[in-house]
Amino acid sequence: MSGPEILTLGCRLNAFESEVMRRHARAAGLEDVVVVHTCAVTAEAERQARQAIRRAKRANPNARIVVTGCSAQLAAERYRAMDEVDHVLGNAEKLDPAVWRALARLPAGAKRVEVGDIMAVKETAGHLLDGFDGRTRAFLEVQQGCDHRCTFCIIPFARGPSRSVPVAEVVARARRLLDAGFREIVLTGVDLTSWGHDLDGAPRLGRLVGALLDELPELGRLRLSSLDPAELDPELEERLGSEPRLMPHLHLSVQAGDDLILKRMKRRHDRATVIRLAERLRAMRPELVFGADLIAGFPTEDESMFERTLELVEEAGLTFLHVFPYSARPGTPAARMPQVPAAVRKERAARLREAGARRLSAFLAAQIGTRVHGLVEQGGRGHTDQYAPFRLAGEPVPAGTLAEFEVEDARDGALLVRLVRPAGVGKRAA
Repeated sequence: MSGPEILTLGCRLNAFESEVMRRHARAAGLEDVVVVHTCAVTAEAERQARQAIRRAKRANPNARIVVTGCSAQLAAERYRAMDEVDHVLGNAEKLDPAVWRALARLPAGAKRVEVGDIMAVKETAGHLLDGFDGRTRAFLEVQQGCDHRCTFCIIPFARGPSRSVPVAEVVARARRLLDAGFREIVLTGVDLTSWGHDLDGAPRLGRLVGALLDELPELGRLRLSSLDPAELDPELEERLGSEPRLMPHLHLSVQAGDDLILKRMKRRHDRATVIRLAERLRAMRPELVFGADLIAGFPTEDESMFERTLELVEEAGLTFLHVFPYSARPGTPAARMPQVPAAVRKERAARLREAGARRLSAFLAAQIGTRVHGLVEQGGRGHTDQYAPFRLAGEPVPAGTLAEFEVEDARDGALLVRLVRPAGVGKRAA
């Protein structure tokens, strides 16, 4: 192995934290190590984590295997009992450089479990990264944890209470990334729209977004990760409607389209909230494209309730869908509710995905013959402002190029584009 290897499962926040761990492990001299960064959002995610651990050990029999992330936080002893695993770290410990230095000092064969009480963590450390290895977009963590208790979700118990990074620190971190040549910054967090609730004056996310755009005129593209439709504040909506550097793509944590199911999920929005939000923002900025997380087969969901979710895809104009069949998480209220049969959950998830595929296909087809702006990432691929994936046709274009493209075709869920006019190349390439 040429250095610490990180296998990342799960969300964008995990992707950010993986880079933090990579640097901590490298600084500690831990070169011969594989870190499996787990997710706990579904039982399938945990199964994939166990598979990844076994594969990593087979591929690297002499390497130390470190398991961390949400699943490790919740089930440390389960991973400790795996023969392949050497060390288990909690979600707070994995970001502490002292922990990695301590691991480096352990003798060969020594096992270590270091998983603390995540609910006692009250601050989010300012992990400053100069950039991401091999990326042109950078994820910037501005918030951690969650104070809400959706009945299906175990993540608050893996991530701890909601805590925010102050404005000045976020701006400083973003400036460092821009100085390193990154063209797009993605703000991320466990519950991004709760940013600021724990800071003096309880600012809202719109203030943070405004500070980044106002104080960093060199920031060409700012993107937001998943948002709670109940928590978009007026300043954020105004910025979305008026600021071209804030990308016209929003991913909403919708979960369902039936009001009774949303109530049983303990969500803070109803069906009408999602529809009104989409209509209001599109009136301000017609090119806005929406994505959504949706759960199929939540406990007690009958066919008519599911149909309401299916209909919401069209009524709210949702284009990019992340669909999950409901997965019972032990210790959550939903796990104790009457369960929908697994086969029905799977069938409903397939129908939702088909609806999403039709919406996406129609959206991509409508782009043929138009010109779009996009950022070239790795391997001749990238994303447009509206987050449509694209592949390059014709001459290769360096990664880090922000440019205008002509859309020639749409194939296999992506646009086929040709360079029209570059808007400049970043200082570093992926």
